[in-house]
Amino acid sequence: MKWLAERFSERVPEQIFDDWRLVLVNYENPVPKDYEFTLIELRNDQAVDERIYPDLQAMFDDARSEGISIIVTSSYRNYEDQQAIMDRFIRDFEDQGYSHEEAKEKAEAQVNRPGYSEHQLGIGIDINSEDSSVQSSDHAWRWLQENAWRYGFIQRYPADKTGITHVINEPWHYRYVGYENAKIMKENNWCLEEYLETLR
Repeated sequence: MKWLAERFSERVPEQIFDDWRLVLVNYENPVPKDYEFTLIELRNDQAVDERIYPDLQAMFDDARSEGISIIVTSSYRNYEDQQAIMDRFIRDFEDQGYSHEEAKEKAEAQVNRPGYSEHQLGIGIDINSEDSSVQSSDHAWRWLQENAWRYGFIQRYPADKTGITHVINEPWHYRYVGYENAKIMKENNWCLEEYLETLR
């Protein structure tokens, strides 16, 4: 089934290339209104853009062959899903005693606003250990940091890039950019924003 971007900002994001792998969605660039993709279902009710599935499957197969048991815990989200997550974060901060405005500001530092999340592209995924009682997620994330680029994936929000991405360190969040792009980014320690600047 074809999916089309829905309920996004009226602002037109400045995209550098007509390449779905390099679409920039961040705190100031919403998902393009005309962005289309076809979802493929994974096990455990997750779904991703079908174009990334072969590389995603290869990465998971190779990880498991090396004893790394990983699973996609969050993948495609529609606008309503993202809004529900944002609302939950805001409520949690309000329950801690923050005003609504303070809670909203804190929530937006930890979760992207609806319409501004890579999860809505179908190429942003959260990966964790499949069984935390056997293997910690830290162990899985270390493997991904070293190897994900080989399959076209990058850690989207590294700890040393928060000043650029405006998102907290998320060792679980990976984004597909394709092998050639991921290799260059890995070699230069660039996040997506930095890489796109070099291509202007």
